[in-house]
Amino acid sequence: RSHHPVAEMLDLPFLPFCVLLGGLGFVCVAFVSAWCQHWRGGFALDGSAQTFNWHPVLMVTGMVVLYGAAALVYRLPSTWSGPKLPWKVLHGALALAAFGLAVLGLAAVFRFHNDHGTPNMYSLHSWLGLATVLLFSCQVGAAPTPHAPAPRRPPPPRPSLPWLAGFSAFLLPWAPAWLRALYKPVHVFFGSTILMLSVASCVSGINEKLFFSLKNGTTEYKRLPAEAVFANTLGLLILLFGVLVLGALARPSWKRPDADSPDSCQVPAPLR
Repeated sequence: RSHHPVAEMLDLPFLPFCVLLGGLGFVCVAFVSAWCQHWRGGFALDGSAQTFNWHPVLMVTGMVVLYGAAALVYRLPSTWSGPKLPWKVLHGALALAAFGLAVLGLAAVFRFHNDHGTPNMYSLHSWLGLATVLLFSCQVGAAPTPHAPAPRRPPPPRPSLPWLAGFSAFLLPWAPAWLRALYKPVHVFFGSTILMLSVASCVSGINEKLFFSLKNGTTEYKRLPAEAVFANTLGLLILLFGVLVLGALARPSWKRPDADSPDSCQVPAPLR
């Protein structure tokens, strides 16, 4: 099979791309932390403005960087053979960590608003951000309930939380193959959608914070002080990170082959 010379030059192997993307994610977290520490007064847990500063740090770390890492787990070549269950656990653990940080980030901003009498949920940024977290919390609960014949082993107790349905359908080995195949495109589509919404929420939040902060005795935003340049650069880095993750997800040569073989099973094939 022949390849165009330009395409061959741009055909970066996945592992170097992963290192590049990991470095970019680290830079995003370092930038948002430095912004909040240097220009916004640091961090606290007392309901002050320093409590609010946890919000951007936790959201960028969780809903962008960790979430992006979770999305790319199955692009690792080492996941293309052998049992899938350990990689599913890693994928789920990264997603759960991202969700936990997002919840803490929401708690920080609601605590700050409530302690200062600031209304909640009035801006486009707040609507977009909360919708993103709610969609994230529901996305693993979107799996349909199976109507297959009774399994040979007793079924697990019926879950009390909706996301456990998606967990059992997508992660656990006893889920029927047809159900996983049905749910996978939904999971992938909403996963990419949530990442795009996360990036949009972070960028709009940075812009909103700068408009609120750079006034009343400080250099106005329109005059582009150093803080504005730094925070605008952070927004561009977050956008670049999201675009690279979505590009990696869309690249056919980096996708895990779908094959009904022992190498693609969730559990090791029995020895013969």
